Amino acid sequence: MNELKPKIREAVQYLVNFFRWVILSCLLGLGIGAVAVIFHHGIDLATELRMTHPALLLALPAAGVVIVWLYNVCGMAHDRGTNQIFVCVRSATPVRLRTAPLIFVSTILTHLAGGSAGREGAALQLGGSMAAAAGRAIRLDEKDERIMVMCGMSAAFSALFGTPLTAAIFSLEVVSVGVMYYAAIVPCLLSALTALEVAKFMGLPPAGYAVTGIPDVSMLSIGQAALIGGACALLSILFCKAMHAAPHLYERITKNPLLRAALGGVIILALTALVGSQDYNGAGGHIITLALAGEARPEAFLLKILFTAVTLGAGFRGGEIVPILFTGATFGCVAGPLAGLSPSFGAALSMAALFCGATNCPISSMLLAFELFGGRSLSLFALCCWVSYMLSGYFGLYAEQKIVYSKFRTEWVDKKTH
Repeated sequence: MNELKPKIREAVQYLVNFFRWVILSCLLGLGIGAVAVIFHHGIDLATELRMTHPALLLALPAAGVVIVWLYNVCGMAHDRGTNQIFVCVRSATPVRLRTAPLIFVSTILTHLAGGSAGREGAALQLGGSMAAAAGRAIRLDEKDERIMVMCGMSAAFSALFGTPLTAAIFSLEVVSVGVMYYAAIVPCLLSALTALEVAKFMGLPPAGYAVTGIPDVSMLSIGQAALIGGACALLSILFCKAMHAAPHLYERITKNPLLRAALGGVIILALTALVGSQDYNGAGGHIITLALAGEARPEAFLLKILFTAVTLGAGFRGGEIVPILFTGATFGCVAGPLAGLSPSFGAALSMAALFCGATNCPISSMLLAFELFGGRSLSLFALCCWVSYMLSGYFGLYAEQKIVYSKFRTEWVDKKTH
């Protein structure tokens, strides 16, 4: 009997810990899910106002100055955005609660004035900072606070995009590629599912796209998918290099962050005038839909990279994930037929594969394809994504992301992306 007591205590402790995380993750999903939906509607309203009143674009330089000034007066001038959330997960470095309202307001302001940015990357900061503050408020230790942050990331991503599996696994996979924090797998999924239900209750439909021309798996389609994956690997390197290079180019021009923001706004205004449309301002979700229907301009993917790099490099705030999906969809719509695929299927393949090459998250990318496009010929999506992952090397969107294991050999490398 005495020998059983430690095992009984251990079993009870497991159950207590399990139900504690069930409660905490569902509460996070409820709260952060609701905030994320409000955030989504705020961005949609800002975009609608800009499209209805094109003159708002003229406020872009001033909007950039306001955003940088807000971060300065709040003591967040050196805020590293999503990278700071990664540092928090890896080493329990505190994330300030003020990150949430700042990224909320600044991202909406970026979209209102016409900067090229997304929302899901900003949601990672929004959810992560709110969850970290909640963890501190209930006095969790630093290890449990890390799980809270990943739950917050999952909840915000899921509510905004309607992809709970992708949201949960992405939060586990993206920080240290090759080492997944399995202790957080149930809490992250529960947070993501709860946030999704909150989003649906508040009238936000989950994302999903119709794709035509999906081939059956054959040796031909395997080769075609692999070819698109290789092309997306190269494109992901270009995307990441552009995002990393832009801030340094601005710094060479001027050391004053307010002037950099104003300059970025002026450049975006000039580019918009040259292009002659607002297709590359904001997130560009309608262009993704058109690309998946088989309509895309050949130069669209390069222009979106340029607009996004100029916007975020100048100090505007927002996410990079939707611009990645925009770039992938428009590239694949054009490149797919060159490889013998339908434009729609080529766009879908490239969306998932470019996301994989830029984020270095092969499992999340496959799940993204499943949740956005359905399960037909999922193995082709997986192959395309994983070829992109392998051939993109150690480049990545996030400077604080670590690749723990080599992409080419069964050995430990533990290096940051570049």
